[in-house]
Amino acid sequence: MTHVINQGMAMYWGTSRWSAMEIMEAYSVARQFNMIPPVCEQAEYHLFQREKVEVQLPELYHKIGVGAMTWSPLACGIISGKYGNGVPESSRASLKCYQWLKERIVSEEGRKQQNKLKDLSPIAERLGCTLPQLAVAWCLRNEGVSSVLLGSSTPEQLIENLGAIQASIAALPGKLQACYSVSPGSVLDSVLPKMTSHVVNEIDNILRNKPYSKKDYRS
Repeated sequence: MTHVINQGMAMYWGTSRWSAMEIMEAYSVARQFNMIPPVCEQAEYHLFQREKVEVQLPELYHKIGVGAMTWSPLACGIISGKYGNGVPESSRASLKCYQWLKERIVSEEGRKQQNKLKDLSPIAERLGCTLPQLAVAWCLRNEGVSSVLLGSSTPEQLIENLGAIQASIAALPGKLQACYSVSPGSVLDSVLPKMTSHVVNEIDNILRNKPYSKKDYRS
């Protein structure tokens, strides 16, 4: 990867779904042989998947500056709200190739997750946002998260997800600007600044899945 970067074919390199131990080993080897170490880890992170990003990666972030480039903030659409009353025929989970997702949604754990999402809806309403926007902003509020990869299927979904952050409509591509009925100088309403510690604690009390490291238990 050092050769690729030195040749101008890339600016940085990172890992995907590596363990904290593997990332630390790669970093140590790179330093030992005067090579360029990884700068980020691509990891799954959402309301129902927290262990790696919140327990394993923070130490790497503080020690060597490796950030998290997270993916699936809506848990393959589970957090979108579309599965609250089962699996709609036009949804991704209704396709044969996504049978695993359907089974996950209709399972006992899946039903519990949908109930938790219903309990989170009043928080989203109070903040003036949708559930997907709340979920994306929740991911971004983590200091170790460098970026959140969005998997939107339509321009409308992308615009909704972008509502989690503050952005000028003028900065969006022309096709996305056309989806708005307001002037290009307007600014998207931002959810991220509303993610106070009080709001985060409210969410944690509903989810009841906050992971703790051994260090937390010792303290």
